[in-house]
Amino acid sequence: MGHPVVHFEILGPDGAALQKYYADLFGWEIDADNPQHYGMVKDIAPGIGGGVGPSQDGKPFVTVYVQSDDLQGSLDKAVSLGGTKLMEPMDIPGGPSIAMFTDPQGNVVGLVDGM
Repeated sequence: MGHPVVHFEILGPDGAALQKYYADLFGWEIDADNPQHYGMVKDIAPGIGGGVGPSQDGKPFVTVYVQSDDLQGSLDKAVSLGGTKLMEPMDIPGGPSIAMFTDPQGNVVGLVDGM
């Protein structure tokens, strides 16, 4: 299996304002009708879907998610190559399983199974 980028996140302190900004800027359809107000961005071929919403710590950041059929194996490999583990594999309620690491330069990368 390859490891395509399958999801992105753009998060910040005011998720609703970010959702409006990107909807106005790019015409993205963003559905934030959920308890976390996490806005799911509908994919537009040939692009991928993503999410725009509030960050948990109030800091802005962008993350790409790479598909993996072995989250723990990919996370371990990332660490063995100089990355740093941020989040062990965990199940998202009603969604996929994810894990996160930083690369050797400090960029946050997500791993996702089942998208």
